[in-house]
Amino acid sequence: MTNTLDILEIQEYLPHRYPFLLVDRVIEYTPLVNLVGLKNVSFNEPFFQGHFPHQPIMPGVLITEALAQATALLSALSDQALGKGGTYYLAGIDNARFKRPVVPGDQLRLEAIYVKHRRNIWTFDCNASVEGELAVSAQIICAAMVQK
Repeated sequence: MTNTLDILEIQEYLPHRYPFLLVDRVIEYTPLVNLVGLKNVSFNEPFFQGHFPHQPIMPGVLITEALAQATALLSALSDQALGKGGTYYLAGIDNARFKRPVVPGDQLRLEAIYVKHRRNIWTFDCNASVEGELAVSAQIICAAMVQK
């Protein structure tokens, strides 16, 4: 059985909401291994008004944020102590590479691959791709804060 999450389940784990929730669906995950999510990029995204009006391109920083949200989900799904309602902070981005533009109509495939964690600092290798073509790769580090 494949582990999946719909948007309502994602909202139980992430505090983000429109227009900043950037993971629409999780199509598979294995705790402490990996997570694959989807972001459907619509022309109606608010950032396209200014980036760029005559040639809309999803900002690389928002693609990276979508990957960071995927890592937060995998952290929460991997550690019951963190679980639902935790807060995750982006602590670092290493080796970020931007390989292709992401435009309206694209579907981003977000993959977070668990590397390690120590205490509440988690490290992941991440990739965002469109139709099998790499758009962004980065190593993302997040800090998970346990709710007391």
